[in-house]
Amino acid sequence: MAGLSLTTQAQSETIPGLLARISAGDTRAFAELHMLTRYKLRRIALAVGAPPHDVEDILQEAYLKIWRNAGRFDAGRAPGMAWMSTIVRNTAIDHLRARRLPTSELEEALLVSAAADPSPIDDFDYARAEPIARGVLAGLPEDRRRLVALAYLEGESRASLSQRYGVPVGTIKTWLHRTLLAVRKDCLAASTAA
Repeated sequence: MAGLSLTTQAQSETIPGLLARISAGDTRAFAELHMLTRYKLRRIALAVGAPPHDVEDILQEAYLKIWRNAGRFDAGRAPGMAWMSTIVRNTAIDHLRARRLPTSELEEALLVSAAADPSPIDDFDYARAEPIARGVLAGLPEDRRRLVALAYLEGESRASLSQRYGVPVGTIKTWLHRTLLAVRKDCLAASTAA
């Protein structure tokens, strides 16, 4: 299943199974779920009005909630994507309220759902991209590769990373942002060369 382009129907059939495995503590299932849903959930956070520079933090918090609450998911009440979309939407709204940032018409934000139009990114070819991404990540300097692993694979917060590295949170965000831009650029270059 990993690496195959999945249709929306296949995703809706796959997500409940992944959530069931996640509720049993299966980290591989969580990685598959993240890979399968991250772009759609990112669009939902942005649609709520979250600033693009805060979306990674919002998604990190939302995925932690999904991890912790996977056992509460009930496929009889809602599709898996709708359940996760609600978590992301509510996390983004809470984030905006906590920072007293203006929301994009809160009523509209509350209507954002997984039923959004599918985009070509949903049919992304993970099988082709994974070896390219692994190669690019392996080429990063050790300190940046560790920072990315701590932030995105181990779920360490920006505040915790700030304490670990002894720098302000803004610096951590800048390092991560620049590293991800470099990774994206190198992945694009490698994919066009392939």
